[in-house]
Amino acid sequence: MSQSNQASQTNQPNQKLLTFVRGLSALLHANPAEPRILEEGGQLLARLVAQDDWLPEAFAAPHPTYYQQYLLYADPFDRFSVVSFVWGPGQKTPVHDHTVWGLVGGLRGRERATDYVRQADGSFVVSGSSVLLPGQVTAVSPRIGDVHEVANDLADQASISIHVYGGNIGRIDRHVFDPATGAAKSFVSGYASALVPNLWS
Repeated sequence: MSQSNQASQTNQPNQKLLTFVRGLSALLHANPAEPRILEEGGQLLARLVAQDDWLPEAFAAPHPTYYQQYLLYADPFDRFSVVSFVWGPGQKTPVHDHTVWGLVGGLRGRERATDYVRQADGSFVVSGSSVLLPGQVTAVSPRIGDVHEVANDLADQASISIHVYGGNIGRIDRHVFDPATGAAKSFVSGYASALVPNLWS
């Protein structure tokens, strides 16, 4: 293949997501410990979200009422999944967990995460809050902190983040919590989209 053709392929939007998927697949093939996954996987994700020019519009569309979780890629061995979260103005999640490691990269707008920790009586209290801006990456896991609420921090436009999880997040049995009582309710999120991007187009 000529250098010009190689450059053309590298500049294709889907090639950026494919490059990320290949990089994370190679990392996980070595069966690394979680700290290495979060560190090196976070670097890969930071490169993916460094520019907002690759996410197909079909996976960036907000819903007037609900935040959207669009599947971008699911590893065939359920080692990881990649999704875009799209938040309309004022939209947020309930307080929830993940049960697996996760990486979150800001792509567009501004996302606020409010972290919770469980108390001796089973209730949850806020332990901190942070804002994720485009190009920034953060991590979650049961080991480092896994319970939070996430919201669009902008009142007049959508915000988008790219999430990577250590499993097929749309199929994992997780929990939402009543912070005051600690009561948990199981849920499986599924996905807002029926199709995934064609990374080889």
